[in-house]
Amino acid sequence: MAEQFQWLISFAEIAVLAQVRRPVPSNWARRHDDFPQPVSREGGRPLFDGREIIDWLLETGRGNADQRRLRGELALHTLTSWRGRLPGRLLVDALTSLICLRSQLDTPLAPIDWNQLLVQASRADFEDAYLLAELRAIPEVFAPRLAALADELVEAAYTPAEALEWVLEARPRLGEPMTEVPSLLLTVTLAKLSGIGELDDGGIVATPYARSGELLVALHAQAKEETGHSYLAADPDRAFVRLVRRRMLARQVYDFQLGVAEGLELDLDDWGDPHIVLCALPYEPSETRDAVAVLERVQALTDLLRPDRTAVVLGPADVLVGPLAPHSDADLLRRSFLTDGLLKVVACLPRGVFSYWPQYRTAVWVLTRKQTGLVFLSDLSDRPLSERALDTLVEDVQVFRAAGWRIDRRHAMRHGAIVPIKELDDQPGAAFTPQQRPPESRYIRLVVERPVRISELEIRLEELLAQRDLYDGPALRTYAALRPEGRPVQRTTIGRMLKERRLRLLPGHRIAPEHLISGGDHPVLTPAEVTGDAPVGGRTIDRLVFASAYEHAKFTRPGDIVVTPDFGVYVDAEGLSVVAHPARILRVRPGAERPVRSRVLAALLRAAGTLYAAQRLEDLSVPDLAPDEAERYDTLLTEIEQRAALLRRQTATLDELTRLTAAGLVDGTLTILPSPETT
Repeated sequence: MAEQFQWLISFAEIAVLAQVRRPVPSNWARRHDDFPQPVSREGGRPLFDGREIIDWLLETGRGNADQRRLRGELALHTLTSWRGRLPGRLLVDALTSLICLRSQLDTPLAPIDWNQLLVQASRADFEDAYLLAELRAIPEVFAPRLAALADELVEAAYTPAEALEWVLEARPRLGEPMTEVPSLLLTVTLAKLSGIGELDDGGIVATPYARSGELLVALHAQAKEETGHSYLAADPDRAFVRLVRRRMLARQVYDFQLGVAEGLELDLDDWGDPHIVLCALPYEPSETRDAVAVLERVQALTDLLRPDRTAVVLGPADVLVGPLAPHSDADLLRRSFLTDGLLKVVACLPRGVFSYWPQYRTAVWVLTRKQTGLVFLSDLSDRPLSERALDTLVEDVQVFRAAGWRIDRRHAMRHGAIVPIKELDDQPGAAFTPQQRPPESRYIRLVVERPVRISELEIRLEELLAQRDLYDGPALRTYAALRPEGRPVQRTTIGRMLKERRLRLLPGHRIAPEHLISGGDHPVLTPAEVTGDAPVGGRTIDRLVFASAYEHAKFTRPGDIVVTPDFGVYVDAEGLSVVAHPARILRVRPGAERPVRSRVLAALLRAAGTLYAAQRLEDLSVPDLAPDEAERYDTLLTEIEQRAALLRRQTATLDELTRLTAAGLVDGTLTILPSPETT
C-alpha cells in the first residue's frame, strides 16, 4: 500500500508546483545537498517523491507558491496522473462526490472500508440525488486511492468546499474543457450587480441554465453570512444538476434551502418567486443565433419578477447591445424592455469573458420592475478584462440602484451615462451604447487639458519643421556607382567572422510571459520587436525581477545587433535591453584587427537574409567591405537614420494631433474656431 500511495513528480511538475521557471528545480538539485533524491526513473527522466518535495519546500521556504496550497497542488498533480486510467468526467464526479460525502460525515474517508463507505453514502443520499451513483461508478480497485486523495485535498484546503473548487479548477488538466464557465472575475461581478449583498434575510435566489453552478456559488459567496437565503437552480443536463447539489451541500447549503431542478424551468411551487435571478444564457454560434429567440428567453425570466426584484442576464452582445434591423421583430421586442420599465442597466463587456470562446462578445442587462424613464448605458468593449474596470461598473450600478434608478447629482458615472429611455425608443434599431459622454465628464482633467495638449503638439510640430537640414540643407547623396570589374567585392560569412573573433554570438534568454510588463525598467526585445511587428519598449521587465529570476542573464551593449531565426535584424543603439529567445545577439569586437561596423553589418544582413533566408545565420555570406568603403557606407546610413527619425517624429505628432482633435469633437467637448485669417 505504501508504494501505491507514493506520488511521483518530475522536475517540470516541481517547477509548476513551486511556481518557478523550469530550470530552477534542476539548479536546486545541483546546489543543495539536502534536496530529495530521485526514487525512480521513467524514460531517463528522474521522478521524485512528491511528499518529500513538499516537505523540502516547506522547510526551506523556496519557491513562490502559497505554502497552504502546496499539498493541495501536489494532490492535483497526482489527479492529473490519473487521466490515462479513468475518464476525466468520472474522476471529477468521483472526487467531488467523495469530498461532499466527507463534508457530511465530517470524518476522513480513507480509513473506512469501501463497502462500509458506500453504506454510509446510501444513508446520506438515500434518494440518490447527488453522489451515490457517482461513488458506485468508481472501480473498486481505485476507490481507496481516490478516497485518500480526497482526504489529502480537504486537509490542504481550509474547507471541503474549497477542496471541491480546486478539483473543478483542475478540469482542463483532465481533458474536461470548461466551455460553459465564464471567468471568475465576471462571475463575481455578476453576483455583485445582482445586489445580493443588500438582500434581506430569507431571500430566494435563482440561476436558470445553471450549468456547473459557478453563478450560484458566486451568489452564495457574496451573500452575507447567516442570511438563510434559499438557492434555486435548473439545468437540462442531469450530471450538472447533481454537481450543483454537491457544490452547494459542501458549502453547507442543505436540502431545506436548496432546490435544483432537471430541465429548463425552475421549480418554484414550493419556494415562491425569486428575489434575484442571475442567468448566463447558453452559448450559440453567431451563424445559428436567432435574436428573437434570445430575447424571448430574457422575457421569460422577467415573468418571474415582482416589483423591486432584480434579474441580471449575461448574453450575446450583438443581440443585447448591437444595432438591429429597424422595426424588425427583434428590435420591437428589445425596445419593449425599455417601454415596459424593465431594463435599467446595459453594459457591453470586454473580450475574454469565456476563455473557451475568446471572440464571443457579451453584454449584461440588469432588469427590475420600476418605471423611472431612465437607463444606464456602459461600454467596456475596448477595455481589458480587469478587476478595476469591472469594479468601477459595479460601483456605478450601485449608485444608480441606491438612488432608486434615478440620477444622483452627487455622483458622476465613470464608465457610462444615464439617458432617458425615450432617446433610445425614438431610434429604432439603434445600438444600446452611450453615444456621448455624460455632462460631468467635461470637467475631468483629461478633457480640460486637451486644448493645452493640442497647442503643445502644434508648437512641437513647428519645432520639427524648423529643423531645416531636411529641407534647405544639402540634398542626400549616396554617390553609388557600378563597381569596377577589376575590383570584385570580397565576401565572408558570419561563421568566419566569429572564428576570426571579429564578432561574438550570444543567445537570447527565456523570459517567462508573466514577467513581461509595460512601464518596467528595461526593454525586452522579442522577435516581434526585432522584425518591427511590435514597438520597441512596449514590453519591458522590472529590474528586481530580472536580477532575481535571471541571475545569469546579461543586458545588451550599445551597438549590439539582435537577429531572429527568420533574419529579422535590429541594432540596439543604446543598450541595457534584454533579448528574448529565440532572438540572438551579434556583438561587435571593437578591438579586432579588422573591426565590424554595427549599422553596416545590420544593413547587409537584412539584404542577404532576404535573398538567402533558408540558410543558417553562421553560413550567411555578406560583403566584407574595405575599411574606407565601410566608413563611407556607415556615414550614409547614419544620415538616412537621422532623417527617417525626424520624419517619424513629425508623423507621430500629426497622428496625435488628429486623434486628440477627433476625440474632443466626438465627445462634444471641443469645437473648431475660425482662423484669424478667416476673421
